[in-house]
Amino acid sequence: MVGKVFGLKDLEQFSSRRSSVYVDPECEKFFELPLFIAASSNDITTKCQCWQLSPGKEPALRSYTEIQQLLQQGKKRDVKNILRENSWPINSPIRAQLWPMLCGQHLTKQQMLDGFYWEMVHQVFGTTELSEKPIMLPAFVDATHCLPYHLTSTGRAVADRIVNVLGYDCPDITYSPVLYPITSILLHFMSEEEAYMCLAGLVGSKEKVFINQTKLQHEVTWKTVMQIAKKHTKSAISYFQRICPGLKLERVFMDWCWWILAGLPFQHLVRIMDCYFHEGIKVLYRVALVVLNLFHKECQSNNEWSPDNIKNDIGNALIKFCKKIPVSPAKLLHAAFSIRGLSTQYISRIFIKTEMLLKSRSVLNSGSKQLIKSRSSDNLPTSQSQVNIQMMSHTLTIREHFGLPGTKNFIKTWTDRQFLFTLWSWLPVRITMYQPVLLYTTEEHGCSLTTFYVRVEQHEPTLLMIKTCNNEVFGAYCSSRWFERNVKDDKGQRQAYFGTGETFLFSLYPERAKYPWVGIEGDKDLGHSSELFMAADSKMITIGGGEGQAIWMDENIRFGKTDGCKTFNNPPLCPSGDFEIRVLEVYGFVGI
Repeated sequence: MVGKVFGLKDLEQFSSRRSSVYVDPECEKFFELPLFIAASSNDITTKCQCWQLSPGKEPALRSYTEIQQLLQQGKKRDVKNILRENSWPINSPIRAQLWPMLCGQHLTKQQMLDGFYWEMVHQVFGTTELSEKPIMLPAFVDATHCLPYHLTSTGRAVADRIVNVLGYDCPDITYSPVLYPITSILLHFMSEEEAYMCLAGLVGSKEKVFINQTKLQHEVTWKTVMQIAKKHTKSAISYFQRICPGLKLERVFMDWCWWILAGLPFQHLVRIMDCYFHEGIKVLYRVALVVLNLFHKECQSNNEWSPDNIKNDIGNALIKFCKKIPVSPAKLLHAAFSIRGLSTQYISRIFIKTEMLLKSRSVLNSGSKQLIKSRSSDNLPTSQSQVNIQMMSHTLTIREHFGLPGTKNFIKTWTDRQFLFTLWSWLPVRITMYQPVLLYTTEEHGCSLTTFYVRVEQHEPTLLMIKTCNNEVFGAYCSSRWFERNVKDDKGQRQAYFGTGETFLFSLYPERAKYPWVGIEGDKDLGHSSELFMAADSKMITIGGGEGQAIWMDENIRFGKTDGCKTFNNPPLCPSGDFEIRVLEVYGFVGI
């Protein structure tokens, strides 16, 4: 049975079969097999160039049990530090347990029952027996980058099957070139079923990004790396542009992930994966920056990488350089994690800015900078989002205050829904598929900033709607948790502002308008004042900044003011500037 062939029921069985199933025997020594395997593989030939462990006493390394206990206690930062600092050799058996545990923590689906994977295999292929015929790969796989890392033909067939089942189970994946290489890496340390479960965790993660799953995400990612590199590897970028005056950096960075996955030696990859499976794609960002700096250094001292030899194809030269990278895995990671100013929040801000820029270019009128309504179905309410709008209209108390000035009559329900449809069309498309839920309203929960935080601060994103005593209705879509007001930087100080470029302002009455972040209109650096999205403390809430505050509310949620600001380039959201709050409502979204 296939389950018996590939199952890790005991290490002895697995060790006796692994070399014949997964790894090309001719290159097996290249991997310095896990100890329990290497012990029974003394007769392996060594025709490939392989690395050797440095002689001498090995430092004490942390065990799987220690890491498991820390993870169960929620001490993820401690786990992160251990993974970064403990250079387990490539022949350590720890990864057979460590990697499934690290990937498993990201699973968002309900606990999969035993045998789930094999049931899926049977559904897709009609049998659990491994076919001898080639399997057609899903469309999201890049056939030019199906890196097998010396898997045997049987091992490659197993990787093909895993990727097919994952595509069947996750139909939203439309483009994911790195998924196959990661599958191949996983198979060196675990069974087929465990490798699938690991990938399910990485693909389904909500908190962190591990694997891009669409062409948009793929493009946003390499452009994010390029933007980060322009800041953190300025010398290298300047050097490349100097020796190749007509060079388009885009052509170099489009293949950034292959510097790592197709270039670096396997022992480097394995150590990178130790950290990547816990921290996410930001680990690869850091490694890419180190690769650029090391390559630049070698270009200045090694004739092999002279301008004449690399100027015609810097991208390919980078991959060749990685194959001969002059530092150990430990030194590579140490350099990667020593880069300052590369926080998760900073990376997220660049990523979202880039994503919004790409999206906005498809809906910007070429003759002006005004957003136009998309003719595609992306911005039209789906059947699910119409249900969500209907649910929101039932809980909305502000709807009763869309009354025209000087009248006692309120706008009819259908018109009320037009306001909501307008607001819904402004939300990020992925958010419109989630059910809105009323988290806080002054009419039910009182006028207290403390209560506001208790009920709202852990939700992301949130939608704030304000009705003033003069009948103006306006608000903001806030992309980050209000709890982030408590997050401290590397120096232990609370950050004044937080949030991302997905945050936007809106006005519904008397004017109907959306004011997005100014950063989506171009990729130039607009300065700090253009990124003042959200701020809060025990005395006030602020949205937008830079020569004014778009929305400011006091601790009693009674009085506020609104100005134009640089972050959103908005006018005051009500004519008087100062306002008294009649109703404040805050919505979250269930299931995010």
